[in-house]
Amino acid sequence: MSSSKEADPTLGYLTRKDTEVKLPRPTRVKNKTPAPIQITAEQILREARERQEAEIRPPKQKITDPTELGEYRLRKRKEFEDLIRRVRWNIGVWIKYAQWEESQKDFKRARSVWERALEVDYKNHTLWLKYAEVEMKNKFINHARNVWDRAVTLLPRVDQLWYKYIHMEEMLGNVAGARQVFERWMKWMPDQQGWLSYIKFELRYNEIERARGIFERFVQCHPRVGAWIRYAKFEMKNGEVGKARNVYERAVEKLADDEEAEQLFVAFAEFEERCKETERARCIYKFALDHIPKGRAEDLYRKFVAFEKQYGDREGIEDAIVGKRRFQYEDEVRKNPLNYDSWFDYIRLEESVGNKERVREVYERAIANVPPAEEKRFWQRYIYLWINYALYEELDAEDFDRTRDVYRECLNLIPHSKFSFAKIWLLAAQFEIRQLNLKGARQILGNAIGKAPKDKIFKKYIEIELQLGNIDRCRKLYEKYLEWSPENCYAWSKYAELERSLSETDRARAIFELAIAQPALDMPELLWKAYIDFETAEGEFERARALYERLLNRTKHLKVWISYAEFEATAIDQNSLESTEEEQKRECLQRARRVFEEALNYFRSSAPELKEERAMLLEKWLNMEASSGELGDVGLVQSKLPKKLKKRRQVTTEDGSARIEEFIDYLFPEETQTTNLKILEAAYQWKKKQKLSSGDD
Repeated sequence: MSSSKEADPTLGYLTRKDTEVKLPRPTRVKNKTPAPIQITAEQILREARERQEAEIRPPKQKITDPTELGEYRLRKRKEFEDLIRRVRWNIGVWIKYAQWEESQKDFKRARSVWERALEVDYKNHTLWLKYAEVEMKNKFINHARNVWDRAVTLLPRVDQLWYKYIHMEEMLGNVAGARQVFERWMKWMPDQQGWLSYIKFELRYNEIERARGIFERFVQCHPRVGAWIRYAKFEMKNGEVGKARNVYERAVEKLADDEEAEQLFVAFAEFEERCKETERARCIYKFALDHIPKGRAEDLYRKFVAFEKQYGDREGIEDAIVGKRRFQYEDEVRKNPLNYDSWFDYIRLEESVGNKERVREVYERAIANVPPAEEKRFWQRYIYLWINYALYEELDAEDFDRTRDVYRECLNLIPHSKFSFAKIWLLAAQFEIRQLNLKGARQILGNAIGKAPKDKIFKKYIEIELQLGNIDRCRKLYEKYLEWSPENCYAWSKYAELERSLSETDRARAIFELAIAQPALDMPELLWKAYIDFETAEGEFERARALYERLLNRTKHLKVWISYAEFEATAIDQNSLESTEEEQKRECLQRARRVFEEALNYFRSSAPELKEERAMLLEKWLNMEASSGELGDVGLVQSKLPKKLKKRRQVTTEDGSARIEEFIDYLFPEETQTTNLKILEAAYQWKKKQKLSSGDD
């Protein structure tokens, strides 16, 4: 019971122990020292060859009488029949059987074997070939003809059978029979080689008209470029130039749009060239270059250039070279239509040739390649295609209506809600101004401000209106400009400058006041400077002084203090009659000193860490005192100048490591005095500790 439980059905009901493979135990080599006599692999192989036994071959049998021959034949036939019963599908066995029967000169039996083999696999054309060859070899012509007839009827798509059949008929001199076989074959519309074989057959017997008729059927069956070229060459070879030209013309009518049309045109042009018809050849080349896509015309261009170099004049050669370059550019833009640099080069080439229609065609094809994404960076090169197109129409073609259409189409194409190009708007407006269409220019710039307002557009529009003397329009434009960009200090300054140029001082002052009251400004320092310069130029020193004070309430920047001091030093009223110029200079210097003192007090008390700014302020003060001549007092500043000290500090770099760097520090006089007091105090404390310790002892 236990053994039956252990038996496994997958192992044929054997136990695992029964199926274990018992390997011999590996022998342990006790003595691992090398043997005194070493045997090479070559020796082993040589000994094995010497000891090989001779091959056993069956004895040769000699047949001496008909009885033995009959027995031999019976035995061989029985072997073949047994073999066929085992491997009936093996065609090699059938062929050997039939060939053996043939070797015995028993042709009836051999035919019987061939027929039985064909019943097994009649689609095997090798069987038919072998069968027919046997009949031909033994000069059974009618039998062979019968085999070929059956073969080509059953397997009409096997060209080899037709070739062999025709070859046999031709070798027998039966030309009519061979022609009849060819005609039967042509009804099946074979490939080109079959038709060409038929044509060569007819030409061997000098049947030109028959060959021409076959060529006609051939090009109808295979309407390809190669077939037509062969037909034309056949006519040319027979001296029929007119017929050859007719063949080429018919081919061009039917295959002008074919993929292989390039070969046809090249062959046609070379034919005309051989016939000394250079103008015809040139026309063919030009017609082909206009009709064949540039990507498939590389060989055509090369041939055309070579033709022009050989037969053309200077202008023709230049045209051919331009055509070659045109082909290169066409290839580039075909591979990557969004490569706008290639389009620019292509357009430049066409413009140098001067064919307006072709230039316009290339421009239209170029601008049709709109960037796929609505992002400005993709459009920056593309937009110049439109600009160049418009400038070409205006300056070279002098077609102003078309120029206007180009600008209009371009402006309609740009997605102004996402981005815009001020350059296009301005160029369109300037074009209208050149055409004396001021209303159109204003309309374009008005649309620009409405759809995509930009600084450049506002500035140019204001500049145009200012040149025309329309002040009210300029004011309205500045107001819209500031509504769109209230933080723009440039716009505020220019608006105030306009009012000042019109002697509208109060309006200019009001504009400046509005400007500095804005919560956010892009460059407030320029605006304040412009306001102060305005008041200074108007001679309103008190107003300018008040502006400086207001500015210092907002920022205590070093430059503001220096500018304020420099203003006070130069604020001399030329129209004052109360005091002399020297007294005014002294007063100005006093006011400037007061500003410097205030600045120093601020940096000393409120921003002691800004030592470098404080040192720069003192340097400016010293320069002012030195440049004031007798009125200046250099000693007043020198006592306040700091000492420069070189110090070292540890800094941490970006990668996290620490390093030591040198820097300049400033030590001011009041800081030196404080340092000395600290040293004295520390010494006094130390002395006091010393006394206390000695008293305890």
